[in-house]
Amino acid sequence: MIVSWDWLLEYVKPTASAAEVADKLMMTGLNLEGLEEVGDDLAIDLEVTSNRMDCLGHIGVAREISVCFGDELTIPLAQPAESGGAVADATSVEIECEDVCPRYVARVIKGVKVGPSPAWMQKRLATLGIAPVNNIVDITNYVLMECGQPLHAFDFDKLAGNRIVVRRAKDGETIEAIDHKEYKLTSDMCVIADAEKPVAIGGVMGGAGTEISDGTKNVLVEVADFAVRSIRGTARELNLHSDSSFRFERGIDVEQLDWASRRCCELILELAGGELLEGSIWAGEQPPAKPEPVTLRFARTKQVLGVDVPREESLKILESLGMELVGEASEEEASFIAPSWRRRDISREADLLEEVARIHGYDKIPEDAVVPLTVSQKSLRDRVIDRVCEVLTGNGFYEAVTMTFTDEKLNSLFTPRKTETTLSVNHSSRRHENVLRQSLIPSLLQARRENERHGSFDAQLFEIASVFLESDPGNPAAEPKVVGMVSGSSLVEMKGLLQAIAERVNPASTISVKPSDVPQFVEGRGAEILLNGESWGWFGELDRSVTDQLDLRDACVAAEIDLPLLEQSANLRPEFEELPRFPASTRDLNFVLDESVTWSQLEEAVTTVAGPNFESISFSGQFRGKQLPVDKKSYLLTISYRSAERTLTHEEVEESQQAVIKSCESAVGAQLR
Repeated sequence: MIVSWDWLLEYVKPTASAAEVADKLMMTGLNLEGLEEVGDDLAIDLEVTSNRMDCLGHIGVAREISVCFGDELTIPLAQPAESGGAVADATSVEIECEDVCPRYVARVIKGVKVGPSPAWMQKRLATLGIAPVNNIVDITNYVLMECGQPLHAFDFDKLAGNRIVVRRAKDGETIEAIDHKEYKLTSDMCVIADAEKPVAIGGVMGGAGTEISDGTKNVLVEVADFAVRSIRGTARELNLHSDSSFRFERGIDVEQLDWASRRCCELILELAGGELLEGSIWAGEQPPAKPEPVTLRFARTKQVLGVDVPREESLKILESLGMELVGEASEEEASFIAPSWRRRDISREADLLEEVARIHGYDKIPEDAVVPLTVSQKSLRDRVIDRVCEVLTGNGFYEAVTMTFTDEKLNSLFTPRKTETTLSVNHSSRRHENVLRQSLIPSLLQARRENERHGSFDAQLFEIASVFLESDPGNPAAEPKVVGMVSGSSLVEMKGLLQAIAERVNPASTISVKPSDVPQFVEGRGAEILLNGESWGWFGELDRSVTDQLDLRDACVAAEIDLPLLEQSANLRPEFEELPRFPASTRDLNFVLDESVTWSQLEEAVTTVAGPNFESISFSGQFRGKQLPVDKKSYLLTISYRSAERTLTHEEVEESQQAVIKSCESAVGAQLR
């Protein structure tokens, strides 16, 4: 925000120099970017944070100066003379979309004379880098930069029906803006229309068809309030940003609408002549009621700031900032209602304390001030993530951070989730990479390719981030947090890594696998993994049709698992369990099976009948060869039995073994070799 020193002096006359004022403003939160002489004026470049929309005009900055230096603030009364009949007889305003334009104020001036604006106005606008156009347009720009409220002036005679209709645009509707470019509109956008067509893009830019020209005689002055999200979306969609959209995106002071309208008309009458029709047309909602008071406890000042600010000084600071004292202040506390220009960012006690601190002076807070601190604690998710990272980095993986946005082609490289549509965001700077990813694997594969291009082969990468499945912000199921991994290791190693992650978070965790139908895995070399019986994710070897699209040299194994399920199973402080006192009895079984029988089917046939002394089952090997038929294979498995009370007898173990053999024969057609 660039402000003119000469212009500021119209509202406040500090005894300090411009440099001292700029330095003080910087110390109170308006960071000084620089000072530059422009003719006989001085341009002060201030960085205004997004919560201080009140300082996006000269009056707001002047108000800060008056508070800092205790000088009187003078604001024009804006009382234009009215004549020539009622405005309601000349025009009308209808709002069809109060959700995006809740308020609209219109006034009409007839008989204006369009010409150059006076030198003093041109000079002030030039200091801000605004080129003069004509007196009417310059006045709207002047009032905008004076108070921060955007305005627009229409050539009244070019409005079809001499009326205003505020509505949503129709899909495919177009408008030529005053930059003389044509823009295609959508139904998400608000337009200002006449009886026939759009004449302005609401809150962003006026239309060329009704702009002020040398032949303009009658003017309709618009001052309105637009929804923040609507303006932000429209400006980004059209890639059309203006001083007006910049301010509407941050919110405006709705109680200033009528003042800005009157001020604009006052200057038009003064500089362009004409007659202001009596009254104004206010369409839509009235300004909202005053908010609830915010209470400041004076004792909290020292507790939070670490420095004691006297009660009387705190009261003086807040009242000078426009805070309305509710009732009488006691010795312990006082309640305030924020002024209209600060209601967006003054809503709690901490906000009042911040105001006291910045005006009192941050430089007055000693460096060694004792401020009570509380040691923060990591959340369960943070602690689970720490353990996941420990396992992965301990096994040679590097953490990657990739873009949330991808393109359609990259997003389709790995699609384990059955989602019908992808989510995209119309983003002005990333037109081609605007798809919200549904898996981390494509981005990690892209990072692996970049490593190969730079000579770093077999990069083992992981990332912990959200994927986006539905348009339902805040719903964990719509934006699940997942862990993605890519590696050149074997499937067995990847499964062991997943087992290690599960056991690091909860030593009692069990994982199992079943065949996966993810189309990007090599047939027969992909699996769905289950954590304690619940679906946890997928892992497998990616088909060359996937890796070839990215020109990856080596084969790649990928895995993606659900983080919330891991959190639910977490037992980060497991209780001590006594080591077994009695030995285990192990037995090997070698079964001949059909090729179609999976390990999980065989495992289920064993575990369901192995009895109360069953401890574990493990895969020990497989065989295919001349000794077996072509459609047969052999699995070797090891079963362990143990009792917590005594050593098992041979007969007890054999009884369980026979039950296992019979179960495998009947369930999967196994034959004991």
